[in-house]
Order: sequence, then structure tokens, then C-alpha cells
Amino acid sequence: MAINDLFDKDLKVINIGLGSFKDSLEEVNAGVVQVDWKPPAEIDEKTLNIISDNSSYIEKENKKCLNKTLSGTPFLIDLDRAINVIPGMKKNMILHAGPPITWDRMCGPMRGAIIGALIYEGMAENPEEAEKIAASNEIEYSPCHEHSTVGPMAGIVSSSMPVFVLKNEEYGNHAYCTLNEGLGKVLRYGAFSKEVIEKLRWMEAVLYPALKKAVRELGKIDLKNIIAQALHMGDEVHNRNRAATSLFYRQIAPAIIKTTKDTEIAVKVLEFINGNDHFFLNLSMPACKVTLDAARNIKGSSVVVAMTRNGTDFGIQLSGTGDQWFVGPAPIPDALFFPGYTKNDANRDIGDSSITETNGLGGFAIAASPAIVQFVGGAAQDALNYTQEMYEITVGENNIYQIPSLNFRGTPTGIDVIKVVEKGILPFIDTGVAHKNAGIGQVGAGVLSAPMEPFTKALKGLAESLENKDTNKKM
Repeated sequence: MAINDLFDKDLKVINIGLGSFKDSLEEVNAGVVQVDWKPPAEIDEKTLNIISDNSSYIEKENKKCLNKTLSGTPFLIDLDRAINVIPGMKKNMILHAGPPITWDRMCGPMRGAIIGALIYEGMAENPEEAEKIAASNEIEYSPCHEHSTVGPMAGIVSSSMPVFVLKNEEYGNHAYCTLNEGLGKVLRYGAFSKEVIEKLRWMEAVLYPALKKAVRELGKIDLKNIIAQALHMGDEVHNRNRAATSLFYRQIAPAIIKTTKDTEIAVKVLEFINGNDHFFLNLSMPACKVTLDAARNIKGSSVVVAMTRNGTDFGIQLSGTGDQWFVGPAPIPDALFFPGYTKNDANRDIGDSSITETNGLGGFAIAASPAIVQFVGGAAQDALNYTQEMYEITVGENNIYQIPSLNFRGTPTGIDVIKVVEKGILPFIDTGVAHKNAGIGQVGAGVLSAPMEPFTKALKGLAESLENKDTNKKM
């Protein structure tokens, strides 16, 4: 085409820059297509060369990691007190969500939840006394993830708390999680009022024994099956658990009635589960944890096996780098806030619940649950777009967890840190929002993208481990 002919044709533009350029062209009715492109994160040349030189090895190890993840079989097998079953648990230990953190750096909701846990344990009589103990050397803090455990939001687990006991029957490993309290002013959001403590003690004295007897009556409950069904019914089993909780209720209710002699107790337990749509969250999380833990320590794998937040920091762990944490600042979610609250009230993102996204659920499966995007004024198409983008940064698709609106395509599974950094596409997470001050509780729910910093650090960490491997071989 001659250049003079070019100006006789309708202008058609492909824009790979700022979206405002596209908007300006659309205002004058010019044909324009926006390319959703992001520049890769900045990584030093040495790291890139090591990763490139080991690409075939990494791909092979990633397949091993994905296969272990897909073949995991999470079952609920029992309930017990944390001190009895969680590895390394101590009387003076409190587990928390996210990567390691000390009291002086903890956010308001995490501090509030710890204050509540100390009162619940009888170690303090009031918040002032609890805060003094919490800031002393009497209490040992440790991430839930380092004890085969996960916890939503603040993720606080103390020694007396009842926990679900899960087993990955394919590989024999276990995982644990506390019982879900419901929404609003609850411990996991940093509330510690008298009502919060009373509910926790009722859960320990009434709910826990009833559930324990019922699970033992059933023998075990197949959680993978429930999750797969729930995805077909509108859940993504992170911020929406209505279908999963209902399916769990159908299985557990007859056993509760059969094993609980006191009818009034049975009714109260069933009413509590039925009135708490998020009850299954504390089962979907450890189901993902027990699945992903079996895929740890595959040398050379660039797959993320933990992605979590403590309200201050956002941390990830890779299968190929052992227990090493890679950390950056946690972002503040975009959210739909409860009346009277705004983003200024919100704490930075918090909780172990992003283990669901790490296993291809939650935000990665949001196409199965488009109602979630209403939290930020989105449309159903946005939910489809979010999930489809996540296929770009994962090593495979789930063979059991499927999305009806994508023609039953498997959910994107196995976050690949290399793809995240190369493509500049960050994991999409849906989440609850806690007030930044201790004692207030939940103020909204929303969505966010993970920060890039932990992923660039993880890529460098992987390169260092690969370099050490090659050095040791030469020696």
C-alpha cells in the first residue's frame, strides 16, 4: 500500500500503551483495540541466565509438582485440640497467618486477635493485661504455615482451640485449621469483646464435641468432592462458600443427630452451621494446604506452594526452595465496605486464605462465582477475564475442579513464579477486609492483585538454589 493511500482508509489502531490513548480514539469513533500487555519485572541478567540455562530441568520438576498437586486427596478425618495434634505446638505458642512477624510489627487486627486468644486461654483477664503479656517474651509466635496449619484473616491458633484434622490420603500428610466463627465481630478479624470470647468457648464446649463425634461416625468426609460440586453451584470456595457449606451440612447433619443425645444441643449446632455460609472456608483452606504440602521440596520447581499475608507483609514459598520465605509489603484490597467505613479504615491484606488461590480456587476460579466481582462494582465478564488471565501464569489446569462457564475447563493451577515475573501478571485474590484498628472486626470484602516484590525475590532465590546445585555437581 502506498503511503498516500493510507490516509484514504479508516484508521485502525492497536494500542499497547496507556488505556487513556484508547479512550481518546474511541471518542472520535476511531477503530481501536487495546492490548492488555504489561512489561516484565526488572530482574538482573545473572538470574535470568541461570533460569534460562535450567529451563528444561525446571519444566520437568514443575510437572512433578503439578502431578502431586492434582493427585492429592484431602479428607476430613477428625477434630482435636491444637495442642494435641499440630506439630510443634506449645502451651505458650500462638500461631498466626502469613510469613514470620514479631509483635512490634503486627497490624491492629492481628494484635486484637492475639489479645482475644490470651483472654480465651485464661492467660489474661482483660485486654490491658493481655497486651502486656503479648508484648513480653512469654509468648512464642510462629506462622501457621510452618506447622501444617492455616488460618483465615489473623489466623490465630492457641493451644486449647479445636481444629479440623485433615489427611491427604494419597501421600499421608496432615493439615489443620480452626473452626469458622461466622462473619462480623469475630476473633479472626481482630475483635476480642466479651461476646467474641463467649462464642469461642461455646464452640469449644458444644460445637467441637458434636462435630468430633459426627465425623468419627462418618469415618471421613471427601472434601475434594465437595469442592468440585460447589464450583458447579456458584462458589469459588474462598469468599463464597454457600454451596460448599450446604453440601457439608447435608453430610454432617444426620451424623450429628445420630450421635448427639441432647436434642437441644443438636439443634443449636445445626443452626450454627446453617446460619454461617462461611463455615466451609475453614475446610477448603486446609484442604488446599494438605494438597500443596505434598508438592513441597521438589528441587528446581518454580511453583508456588504457599501464598499468604499477615496484615503487614505478603509472603510466598516455592516448592523448589524449601521453607524459605520471600516477602514484600501487603497491599490494601479494593472493596465494598460496610456502611460507615471506607478504604481509609481498611487494614492491609491479611490471612492464609489465599492458599485457595495457590491451589487454583478462590480468585483463580472466580469465573465459577461471578457474584464475587460485585464487591467492586464489576460485571460477570470481569470474572471470566480474571480467571482466563490466571491461565497465563500457571503450569497447568485442574483435572477435578472445573468451571461451567468456561465449558468445564479445569481451574488454572500451580502458580509459576517465572511466568508471573516474565509476563507481569500478578495472582488475583478475593478477600475479606479487617479494620486497621484492633477490636473492631470486619469492615468489608473485596479483591486485589498480589504484589510483585515477593515473586521477584522468589525468582532470585530459585536461581541461587539452582546455581548451588550446579556448583555442588562440579565439586
